[in-house]
Amino acid sequence: MCGIAGFIDGNVDRAGVLKSMTDALVHRGPDAEGFWLDKDSGVSLGHRRLSIRDLSETGAQPMISASGRFVIAYNGEVYNAEELKAKMPGVKYRGSSDTEVLLEAFERLGIEKTLEAVKGMFAIALYDRWERSLTLMRDRIGEKPLYFGRVNGSCVFASELSAITRFPGFEGKINRAVISTYMLYGYIPAPHTIYEEVYKLKPGGIFRVKEPFAVQDVKIGKYYNIKKVAQRALEQPFTGSFEEAADELQRLLTEAVKGQLASDVPLGAYLSGGIDSATVVGIMSRLRPGDVKTFSIGFDDKKYDEAPEAEAIAKHLGTDHTQRYVTEKDLKEVIPRIASIYGEPYADSSQIPTYLVSALAKTKVTVCLSGDAGDELFCGYRTYPQMLDLWNKIKGVPKPLRMAAGGVAGSITGSIPKAYRAGMCLKAGNILEFKEAVDHYDPFIDKLTDGPVSIIRTALPGNELQQMMLDDLMRYHPEDILVKVDRAGMAVSLENRIPMLDKDVVAFALSLPSAYKYDGSTAKRVLKEVLYRYVPKEMMDRPKKGFAVPLERWLKEGDTKEWADELITNSRAASDELINKKEMLKLWAEFLKNGRSPRLIWNVLMLEQWYRGGNNK
Repeated sequence: MCGIAGFIDGNVDRAGVLKSMTDALVHRGPDAEGFWLDKDSGVSLGHRRLSIRDLSETGAQPMISASGRFVIAYNGEVYNAEELKAKMPGVKYRGSSDTEVLLEAFERLGIEKTLEAVKGMFAIALYDRWERSLTLMRDRIGEKPLYFGRVNGSCVFASELSAITRFPGFEGKINRAVISTYMLYGYIPAPHTIYEEVYKLKPGGIFRVKEPFAVQDVKIGKYYNIKKVAQRALEQPFTGSFEEAADELQRLLTEAVKGQLASDVPLGAYLSGGIDSATVVGIMSRLRPGDVKTFSIGFDDKKYDEAPEAEAIAKHLGTDHTQRYVTEKDLKEVIPRIASIYGEPYADSSQIPTYLVSALAKTKVTVCLSGDAGDELFCGYRTYPQMLDLWNKIKGVPKPLRMAAGGVAGSITGSIPKAYRAGMCLKAGNILEFKEAVDHYDPFIDKLTDGPVSIIRTALPGNELQQMMLDDLMRYHPEDILVKVDRAGMAVSLENRIPMLDKDVVAFALSLPSAYKYDGSTAKRVLKEVLYRYVPKEMMDRPKKGFAVPLERWLKEGDTKEWADELITNSRAASDELINKKEMLKLWAEFLKNGRSPRLIWNVLMLEQWYRGGNNK
């Protein structure tokens, strides 16, 4: 795990600029730094290293291929390096790093075939010295971030926005067009960022530019399209029995976890007490009995606390378990860091416990496995059956009336618990206008931000449940969950790995019949069947709590309320007309009176916090 940065420019102090950019990424790679500058082309590659595999100098980056053709700066891990080696007999390796294997594969197999074969997470900058071309690549689902753009006429890229803001001439013009989208989602979806002319490379994306490196020479495409994977899976679904599906899922997950245990430094896992993390830890404990470290945090508020359950699971599986209880004091200490950790407005409140559990894990390990993606792949969110029920009730309504109703989706979801209302409003709008690319217009959001929100959907005709999960896997998971996991871990120099995002696990999960995931009463059926082979059913048979914080209570009490009130009352974002102050104050007053829209309040607060302190312009 590392941080990368680079640019194409011959008119700056290249060594000094590259050092400044990589210094901004030191938390992603505190163990070493490296630079490669090509005088003729102006291509400059920088790297910060968090040493995980091959801790010696033979694993250092940027790395040059044996022939001298390719130079790579790479952030991530390749889990099937040995399989790739088998495809390249006769190659002599200088060390044991996956970086070297990946580099030689690009030369011998070609870029496209290598990307097709690789299992892993990555953001890669690869320079071809023979063809004089630069290629940027991002992993299939988006575990690792990669930003790029034009700054002062130069092509610039990095693992985080903070590095790009250090390039000479960066103006930091706010992309006002994305503020409405941020206020609805709590994040800014790819390819956009908070800054004009700076973008995120989409998951599965590939960016190429050849000399003379002009804007018109840039080509951006995809080597992996999860929508097409899902469509193929539905055309060729898994036809075995439920028990056979569980057997195959267990096999695939075991192979994925086994591959992700590769490490030359201490490794552990998060254990929340839920289905997903317990499954991963259960498999780990079978592969490494008596040699698994687990970590969890708890809350004094029992509504959110799963620490006792996590501790019981850890005891059953025989792990070396560490846990910590989070207080409002911990919250206050983390808040000032949030804006700089994420680089742009980001407002999933579980960012706080995620950061705290990452910091806890870092006290004992350098790599941690996570159970993320179980909800999106196996129908874990409560919103899925709720929205499926809603769709079944209204799908007989004529299409024109459904589309009209889409504009008032918020009122349709009024009976749904307010904690889910914002997300439900979005999903309701999506389903009400099923099979359409829709403009979702929310009058309240528009008043707050002075701009409408556009939502473009995908479609898997005839399978609404799979559609909702795919929507989240394409949008919510990479833009929210994976951003949270990556930035929280990297902020404390901890590598996070996600076995359920193994490409074979994802493809298999997408091929399963919906009834194997949700049968009308039980969610995650097939995943639970696997889990019960490691943890007794009675230990897991309880309501889902999720990894949340008592946000509403915290924002209404004590120092946290004072902090929030000051940000909103003296909003600089409102003064600069990023948001509508009148509507924001109205929202705050309604929240204090009746607890309405705590998530939207948090979105406002994180925007303001970023604008004050995390904006690196």
